[in-house]
Amino acid sequence: MALRFVGIDPNTGGEGSPTVWVEEESADLVLQGEEADALLQALVGSTEWVAGHKPGIPAHERVIRIPARMVPILREACDAAERASAEHRDVR
Repeated sequence: MALRFVGIDPNTGGEGSPTVWVEEESADLVLQGEEADALLQALVGSTEWVAGHKPGIPAHERVIRIPARMVPILREACDAAERASAEHRDVR
């Protein structure tokens, strides 16, 4: 598994920070961020966001918070993932 580093929170203080990568083979986005507080997790977990889709946060998933200032980094990651996905389709 190879990760392509896309960016880190520009306001980082040199410790663990929101970070974005693209996994090269799958073109999946990989995100590191602050785990959402209990109030936000409760809101996310109790709301039926899509009709017929069971509410709740599965045990194997986490709700994280990515600062709005990282939107340009997320856009760049989405573009990189889209390119990687297209490259993998062309190779197959």
